[in-house]
Amino acid sequence: MKLLLAPALLFLFQATAQAQTISGNVKDDAGKPAEKATVSLLNAKDSSIVKLNAAKADGGYQFEAIGSGRYLVMATSVGYASGYSPAFDYNGTSLKLEPITLEKSGTQLTGVVVTSRRPLVEVKADKMIVNVEGTVNATGNDGIDLLRRSPGVMVDKDDNISMAGKNGVEVYIDGKPSPLKGSELGNYLRSIQSTSIESIELITNPSAKYEAAGNAGIINIRLKKDKSLGTNGTLTAGYNVGVFSKYNGGLSLNHRGKKFNAYGNYNYSQGLNNNILTLNRDVADTLFDQRTNMIMDRKSHNIKAGVDYYINSKSTVGVMGNATLNDDGFNSSGPMPITPKNTGIVDRILQANTITKGNRDNYNLNANYKYADTSGHELNIDLDYARFDNKNNQRISNIYYAADESTILKKNLYRMYTPTGIDIYSIKTDYQQRFLKGTLGYGFKLGWVNTNNDFQRFDNNGPTEQQDLNNSNKFDYKENINAGYVNYNRQFKGFLIQAGLRVENTNSEGRSTGLVWNSGSSRYDNYDSTLKRNYTDLFPSAAITFNKNPMSQWNFTYSRRIDRPNYSLLNPFEFALNDYTYMKGNTQLTPQYTNSFGITHTYKYKLNTTLNYSHIRDMFAQLVDVTEGSKSFQTTKNLASQDVISLNISYPFSYKSYSLFTNLSSNYSKFKADFGGGSRVINTDAFSANLFTQSTLRFAKTWTAELSTLYVSPFVWQGAFKGKAMGFVDAGLQKTVLQGKGTLKASVSDIFKTMRFRGTSDYAGQYTRVGANWESRQFKVNFTYRFGSAQIKSARQRKTGLDDEKNRASDGGGNGGTPGQGGPK
Repeated sequence: MKLLLAPALLFLFQATAQAQTISGNVKDDAGKPAEKATVSLLNAKDSSIVKLNAAKADGGYQFEAIGSGRYLVMATSVGYASGYSPAFDYNGTSLKLEPITLEKSGTQLTGVVVTSRRPLVEVKADKMIVNVEGTVNATGNDGIDLLRRSPGVMVDKDDNISMAGKNGVEVYIDGKPSPLKGSELGNYLRSIQSTSIESIELITNPSAKYEAAGNAGIINIRLKKDKSLGTNGTLTAGYNVGVFSKYNGGLSLNHRGKKFNAYGNYNYSQGLNNNILTLNRDVADTLFDQRTNMIMDRKSHNIKAGVDYYINSKSTVGVMGNATLNDDGFNSSGPMPITPKNTGIVDRILQANTITKGNRDNYNLNANYKYADTSGHELNIDLDYARFDNKNNQRISNIYYAADESTILKKNLYRMYTPTGIDIYSIKTDYQQRFLKGTLGYGFKLGWVNTNNDFQRFDNNGPTEQQDLNNSNKFDYKENINAGYVNYNRQFKGFLIQAGLRVENTNSEGRSTGLVWNSGSSRYDNYDSTLKRNYTDLFPSAAITFNKNPMSQWNFTYSRRIDRPNYSLLNPFEFALNDYTYMKGNTQLTPQYTNSFGITHTYKYKLNTTLNYSHIRDMFAQLVDVTEGSKSFQTTKNLASQDVISLNISYPFSYKSYSLFTNLSSNYSKFKADFGGGSRVINTDAFSANLFTQSTLRFAKTWTAELSTLYVSPFVWQGAFKGKAMGFVDAGLQKTVLQGKGTLKASVSDIFKTMRFRGTSDYAGQYTRVGANWESRQFKVNFTYRFGSAQIKSARQRKTGLDDEKNRASDGGGNGGTPGQGGPK
């Protein structure tokens, strides 16, 4: 191990013991001191024991010479159930905790289940944690529904995610970047049921340890993992109904011994989902009034298994594998009346029907090693491989009828087959140690991505199917990112500093190949469009926290971040949605860069106020442009700039068995761009606000009621779309059954059916109105049964190392596949 840590020892400086302490006291349910109770200081990250102590005659306890970190305190005594303090951040100054009260467990222990409830939302200096596990209104929801309900998070009609008014959000699963964007990411998040999710972390100011991608920050979805000693498991079953019925179920098993932990789980969900899209376009001399009814049939299998082996008290190795298998069907149909402006009378109707069958499969393998000792040294090594396979077979028919809808004017029938394969490899190492009375962390990451996209279009207008070579294309993309970082934090008297620097070197090559008809020579010619880029960027980050007065703390942060284009957004190929609508890549698309400054004030650990300013250069924006007079195409361009000022205020309130969490998130955005003057100039500013509340009432010992509300004011999306106000009201009930081993939940989401997207765009001579409805109002019922051992033992938490490059496997033409869930944490 000395040889393994040799590089780190070059920086090692042994920190001296500090006089600061963590103290408190333990009492029983009668209010008397719990003399001789065993008191344990635990790592909040994984519940591992840091130090042990025993309560004195007055119930008091004290821990000394503790390094900075996040901890909680557990107290145990014979005849009493274990008691816990809330998790807290310790920065080296003396800290006195609230008393821990132990409740009598009684003489008969059989069937007793001791539970501790975390607050719905915990607010930290750099992130907000939404504790999903155990909440009633999370019943029957999936990952995308839970994000829609998270404070300050917006999800649009195309499943694009924004946070605090910015759209460059990176989504992680168990600390590992997910490899998709847009609708493909949305499809994957829908395959993760709320029964598998423990919490959602909204990280607005990531440190240098995190990948530099994500101008709006990181959303990390943490999946459940059992922490009990022995063999145990959980069985879940759920039913939802909106327009159609949906079903989900799962089984997880865990065996934890002194030397190893083996675990596995399987989840399945299926059901039909109904969406309605309206698209009204005023282009040149023609009006288009499109209404599309979409029915999606989703079947999803999620499988995960792994083993951790504890070599000794300091070293652990682990392997993990998981797979996500999705079988999707998609049918859309609807009329689009076409009206010349000069007459104002419909002269033809386009009936566009689409039938899609597809498979999105993902496989992940991870091998990891962790070393940690009691003197502050910690080493993590991850080796990862991921494979994504996505196959879409889409039949599209465009049939033009006369205005009387009885006479067929013409037909355009074709098929699209778009297989995509992505291979991702990464090596990631993180090390930290005590240094100059603080903590020094550093590491590196090497990542490689190879993606192959094959767009094949076939003409079905004749007696036999013929490949349309003009509209077929292959796009191959390779990318290598090499990154290293150093991060340092230290507590001084009255304030805490953190500073870091990350460097990322990017090497990429995209190649688009195909055939194009040459009318002069009456033959097809090969074309080869290649894009190469090599660049290196520095990403500094810093924070300072003034905590001399724990009741009133101030935190100042700064970070610089990058967002690279999704793979398929660079492909110049034109992908037809119907005869009048195309999608098209942009080879000139460059990364967008963000500088963010934030101020946070925390009052009495409850009232949190955050003010943030961000300047984004070369921001990505989805624009609908026009071609050939009345046809339109959607593409992505770099806006000149975006400035965002956001204010977030949150406060938790509780009285006896009632609790209320309120979060107000507001932002002001200004967009500027000029793509050629006239109608291609964007100069838009807008103010928007979100108000989220959740009330919880516990009654009759085994019952819990919840009421959640969200209001979203009018907003601007990506500089071009102006969205109208929307929101929801959810209500639910929960009952504990079977002596605490079972939980039955029932809820209704979006009771008044007000969660729907409405927006307008006025760009390049085209005025567009968009509307999107989905099955937001549903009745949901879920049952959970826990069996086996319930002895709590520290659980090992683990991040894997798959890189941020994966995050840009795109939707639409890219069809990148489905990401896997993170490894053992």
